[in-house]
This record gives sequence, C-alpha cells and structure tokens, in this order.
Amino acid sequence: MSVLAYKRSLLSITILAITMTSGCSKEVAPQKEDLEPKEGLQSYAFGGKAVDINIWPALELPHRNSSEVEGKVAEILAGMTLEQKVAQMIQPEIRDISVEDMRQYGFGSYLNGGGAYPNNDKHALPSDWIALAENMYQASVDASLDGSSIPTMWGTDAVHGHNNVIGATLFPHNIGLGAANNPELIREVAAITAKEVMVTGIDWVFAPTVAVVRDDRWGRTYEGYSEDPEIVLAYSAAIVEGLQGEASGDEFLSSEHVISTVKHFLGDGGTEKGVDQGDNLIDEQGLFDLHGQGYVGGLVAGSQSVMASFNSWHGVKNHGNEYLLTDVLKTRMGFDGFVVGDWNGHGQVLGCTNETCPQAVNAGLDMFMVPTDAWKPLYENTIAEVRSGQISQARIDDAVSRILRVKVRAGLFNKPSPANRPLSGKLELIGHESHRQVAKQAVRESLVLLKNGHNTLPLSPKMRVLVAGDGANNIGKQSGGWSITWQGTDNQNSDFPGASSIYDGIKETVLKAGGTATLDIAGQYSEENRPDVAIVVFGEEPYAEGNGDIDNLEYQRGDKRDLALLKRLKSEGIPVVSIFITGRPLWVNPELNASDSFVVAWLPGSEGDAVADVLFSSSDGQVVNDMTGKLSFSWPSTPMQAVVNRFDKDYQPLFKYGHGLSYADKGDSALVSEIKPVDSDILRPLVILKNAVKAPWRLSIGTSADQDLINTSLQTSGPVVMRTIDRVVQEDARKFNLDGKEQGVIRFGANFTRDLRAYEQGNTAVSFDIKLDEFTPQSTQLSMVCDKACGVPVALEEKFKQIAGTGWQTISVDLACFELSSDQLSKVQSPFLFSSKAKITMSLSNIYWLPDYQGQPDVSCH
Repeated sequence: MSVLAYKRSLLSITILAITMTSGCSKEVAPQKEDLEPKEGLQSYAFGGKAVDINIWPALELPHRNSSEVEGKVAEILAGMTLEQKVAQMIQPEIRDISVEDMRQYGFGSYLNGGGAYPNNDKHALPSDWIALAENMYQASVDASLDGSSIPTMWGTDAVHGHNNVIGATLFPHNIGLGAANNPELIREVAAITAKEVMVTGIDWVFAPTVAVVRDDRWGRTYEGYSEDPEIVLAYSAAIVEGLQGEASGDEFLSSEHVISTVKHFLGDGGTEKGVDQGDNLIDEQGLFDLHGQGYVGGLVAGSQSVMASFNSWHGVKNHGNEYLLTDVLKTRMGFDGFVVGDWNGHGQVLGCTNETCPQAVNAGLDMFMVPTDAWKPLYENTIAEVRSGQISQARIDDAVSRILRVKVRAGLFNKPSPANRPLSGKLELIGHESHRQVAKQAVRESLVLLKNGHNTLPLSPKMRVLVAGDGANNIGKQSGGWSITWQGTDNQNSDFPGASSIYDGIKETVLKAGGTATLDIAGQYSEENRPDVAIVVFGEEPYAEGNGDIDNLEYQRGDKRDLALLKRLKSEGIPVVSIFITGRPLWVNPELNASDSFVVAWLPGSEGDAVADVLFSSSDGQVVNDMTGKLSFSWPSTPMQAVVNRFDKDYQPLFKYGHGLSYADKGDSALVSEIKPVDSDILRPLVILKNAVKAPWRLSIGTSADQDLINTSLQTSGPVVMRTIDRVVQEDARKFNLDGKEQGVIRFGANFTRDLRAYEQGNTAVSFDIKLDEFTPQSTQLSMVCDKACGVPVALEEKFKQIAGTGWQTISVDLACFELSSDQLSKVQSPFLFSSKAKITMSLSNIYWLPDYQGQPDVSCH
C-alpha cells in the first residue's frame, strides 16, 4: 500500500470511528456522491496552479441547521445596527481596553494574551480573574451606551492546562502527550482544563493546536502532538470532546465546559525551513492528507471555532485566503462556527495593516484578534468599509451570525454571569489533587527511554543518588513556554504553588526507601558521599512561537556545559542517568554516549515528581511503572536532519517514529556517531533580540546600580519604562522611554558568562534596529559586561542626532571598537548594554552580533 493510500484509508477509518462515538451513524469519509463541488466551482486557480476542491470531504457536523438556534440568531441579528455587528467582530486584549470601553462598544469577545493578567499583575489571584470576567460581562450586557445586551466572551490560551493562572495544573506539552498516544487520557486532560478555566469565569480556550510538524526547527514543535496525522486526528477529536463535552450528549457546552478552537488553519506545521509564520509550499493533496486531519477530527467532534494561521500557503497569507477559509472550510467541509484571527494576523495580509483589512473579512475571517490600540481604528475603518461597499452587508451578517450561533449554542444568553456560574469561584479546583494525579499519569506515560545501557534503569530507591543539572529543581524550565508568562521565562519555583520539580520526586522516593538524595546542580560531591548513581536533568530553556525557531538541531551548540558535566561524572566511574527536557527532538549524540541511560522527559509541566515514579523500582527490585512512551517524532541522526518524518522515501533517523524502550528490552550500550556535517560548524549570528529576547539572554532595565528583570509586557524601573510593541509580528520589538533625570540602563545579559571567542575572528559587527522618536542630546553609549568590567564603551550620541525622527534605522558597530581581549570574550555576561542620561523615546528590535560583516560600520570607534 502506498503512503498516500495508507493515509487516506486511515482517514476513512478514523472518521468513521469518530462519528460513531459522537452519535452519528453515517460514515463521512469522502464518497463519490459527496464530491460535487459547489455551484460554479470545479477548480480554483491559486498561486499559479489549478487546485481541486474535491479533495476536501463534506463532513457531517453536529448541531447543524437547528431551527431553534437559527431562529434565535436571526431574531438577534435583525435588531442590530451596523456598529453593533462590527463590534461583535472585534476582539481586543485586556491590556488595551477598559470595562468602560466594553460598555461603550460591546465587543463580541476579548482575550488575555500570553503574559497578560488582570490588573497587569502576574500573581493575580483566581478571584481577580473572576472579577474582571464579571465586570466585562456586565458591561457588555449593559445597553445604556451601545444599545446592545449581547454577552461577550473571554478567550484564553489554555494550551497545557489553565497555564496563565498561578497554581493551575500544568500538563505535559502536546509533544509529550503525543508520546503517550492515549486519546482517553487526553480527553480527561482537556476536561480538567475546562473545569479550571471555568473556575475563573472564562468561556473559551484557544486549543487544541492540531499542527502536524514536519520540520523540528520550528519554535512551536512542542505544540504539535506528532509529525504524522495519525495521532493528531484522534487527539483533536478527544480534546475537543474533553473541552466542550460530547457533541451528542447533554454535557455539550454545559456549565463545566468551554468553547474550543482548533488551530491554526492551515499548514502551520509545514512551513519552509520550519520558520514560524512562514510559507507552506505543499500541494493541495498533501495539505489535506497531512495538515487537514486535525480539523476533520476536531470539527466532527463539534469544535465551534477555528483560528486562522499566520502562515502562508504558496505565498498567500491564510488570514486573507478566501479559498481556504470560505470555499474549503465553510463551504466544502461545512463548518458553521466562526473563524477567529490570530494576534494581529490580519495586518500581515497583502494591502492590510493592523488598523484596516477588508481583505480578511471578505476572505472569510469572522473575528479580528486585534490587541494594542489598533482595535479602535479597525472598528471604525471596518464600519466605513461596509458603508463604502468594500465589504458587503451580507458578509458582515454571515460573520456575526456565526458568532451569535456559537453564543446561542454555548448558552451564553441564558447562563448566569461569570461570577455566578456553578464552578466559578470554586478555588479549590485550581490545581486540585485529583487533577494533579491525572497530570502525573500523563507525565509517566509521556517519558521515552532512548537508551538503557547495562539495564541501569529502573534504579533501586535505596541508592545514594546525586541529582545534578540546572533542570533538576526548576519547575519553570520543565514547564516550558506558555507557563504563566508567554515565553515561560522569568519564573521561579515559587510561581508554581502546589507543583513539584523532578528533584522533589526523586528525593521523596529515595528517602522513603532509606536511600539518600543530594541536589548539586554542578554535580559536585565529596568522596565520603560518593554517589551510587547520578541523575542529571538538563535541556532547552523555555521559549514560545517563533522565538524558538532554530537553524539546526544540535543541542547546546558551542556551549557544552551539560556534556562536560556528563563526561566528568562518567570519567569518575559514576553511572549516569540523563533526563532530557526538550520541546523537540534534538541531536544529542555526544550526550547519549556520555550517559548510561537516557530518558526524554519533554516538557512535563507542574508535576515533575512523577518522573521518579518511573525511574525507580520498588524496594525489592520490582518494576513499579514501566517506560511506555513512544516517539511521535522521529529522532535526528545529524544536526542538519531537521526534516525526517515517518514514511519519507529516504528515512534514516537515529530513532524511528514509534521507538521507545521498555524495561523488558535489553539495554544497549553501543556508541552513536558524533560526526557532524561540516556546515554545522559555520559561525552563525549571535541572536540577542529577534521577536523576543533569546535565551540565555534576559532583558533588564533601570539604573547602572540597580536593574530589574523584565517579566511583564509593560514595566517600569527607575528612569526607564519598557513596553512590548508590534513592529512586523506580535510583540517583536521593545519600546523604551528614558526620562533623562538620571542614567538609564537597558541591559541584555545572562545569569552565567558565555564564551564568545569565536566572534573575535573576522569582521564581527554588533547590529541593531532602532526607531528614535525623541532624543535630547546627552551622553549615550553602548558597552559590554564580562565577569568583571571589560572593554571600552562606544559613544552613540552623534549617530542618534542624525537618525532622530527618521523612522526605523539599522546601526552597526564594529566589535573591535569595544577593545575586548580574548580572555574577556570568553566570559561575556552582557553582549549589549545601552546607557544614557538623555531623555529618549525609542524602540529596538533585531539585535545581533553578525560575523563576517561585509558592510561599513555606521559608528566609528573613537
């Protein structure tokens, strides 16, 4: 059977299974009689190629054509003004609107983006979330200003639990859940997430992500369940049912369930070179076979919203792609819910800005996600575009009908207000022990054992155990991105009350059996306390979305601290068990060779102690919990093998899809090749700020004597105010205001020094993009920080005089200007420190060290 035939047969079988469990009796796999295109559409010229709508199946979806629902929608719509209709299509963000704005405009929905909280307080209590939900709801149904009493909806990114709320249960990220390959468990995970969301009065979650990831360099790889649609299709149905309730049952969108969103439509996991928001060039059959399957599962299970994707398909941005949004999704597949945009995604459509985009509405976008203050001009411009005929009244009525249809189905017109719903305010449900037990099960089932030399695992809990590595006692690192903050950075263990680290579980297990567990991140020990085994927990730093894009899959390229630790322990005759925290498969061949056993823990979330449940045997040596996780992503054999997927014609990964040892398997101590392709050693730019601050660098602001780390999107420290802004994509730039009253400092630094000696060879330039809106000439300079004072500062005031008020400019400074010695370059703690006594308003983006710079530097050394 060919790969294509296999996948299409899988589709038919799985759709049949889904529809049967959803209470439908008809098989909805594509049948000949179903494949007639809509009137007047046989094919569609797209990107210079003819595409065939017959590829897409007509799905039998639940709750369609209910006369009661449609009658209610028509009745409401008939009484609405154009202004009220457009307001339903606007979704602003809580940092950019007030309760009074809601009262005046009556927005159809609003959201909290990652890192946005009630009162802009990261540690906002669940009661604060409820209060905001209640106030926004009451303002929306108050008709005194806008004449409308249509209830609003709050949407949130609850992507691995209610992950924005302090104390919530955080489940493993999707890549770990994919390794568990247990749809029933996923349904339970989703149901728990829905409950914890409902406790805070929120109606709607932006989940599940059903991307099929084809290039592991993509920064959202961990948001995908698998590289193959097999697991994604089954999971999409299970998680939608868990969030919303079974479509055919009485619990559908009940008081314990939320509205779900299958996202991101379509092809986000298949962009060229794994670039987030990039271009997917697959043909249409492949678009359906690979990237469409999650929508088949999710829509048949009754998902009420679909989020459009940032990516393009053959050069056309999906937010403005009428063929995909209208002809395929709505007409052919029969989706009758609404399509919501992603974060200012409409602004990326050709000819659009964040403030105006009739093209997106005409293409089939029903609701604009429009954070920042762009919401008001977008609202006003959309109204004007309807009146001018650029957008038809019929298209507006269709979009608003879809939004109202979902609100009616969800019972929002009849349910009590958010503070008075059955689960609202039941704070004991946030992080409830029964919820954490399910999360622990998910952790246990997600672990994948890649190597077990000499059958080192499971370990006896009676041993003397050394626990090392910077991930051992780091709940933020093990939780990854989308954990309290958008990027998952700037979190402490205290930000996760009720959670446990991996070390916590090891310590509890070992002490209970009479062994000892010692935590030393650097792996140091005394001879009198020589360990029987070392468990080293290490891996990727947290990231989210495009901020996690990488150019190759080598782990810790150029910075082999973790490998050095493994090798040292190994050389000292101590058995080494590696626990690898990661959001994607990475080339770790040297680390594999330096380990006796190697376990991939992925990003386990808040219940790190469950890892120990599998690592250790009982006191009498019996297996308590076996290793059952299997790779849902192929594991690369070289750093450059970023695209290696099941059913590829030339399929030669290091570990195949489905690989994963159990304790019954014979341990293998064979070494794997550490030879890298020559081009993997090419010196690449040092990225400091690209969309977000890149690990290991962290942004702090303040004075030369006292700086505060940035942990919110809006922060003030001393004379400096910082806010994230959108330059090209979501929050890809930083805006700073320096009041000029004292020396202000903007510092990108790391907790530990970094060896950057490679950049002293050749013509390295420090480059940054800047938009200087206001500058009162005064001492202004750029400098570096090493383990102690180093180099000389470079003056910028003359260049700033030239560029003030000229819009975005790129400035480059020769690295040689800083006069750093080779020894100093080996211990760089801050590669970019800006300081000034001037009064300044400026924005920064794209900060790099660029090796082999061919241009003429903009700033002279002296």
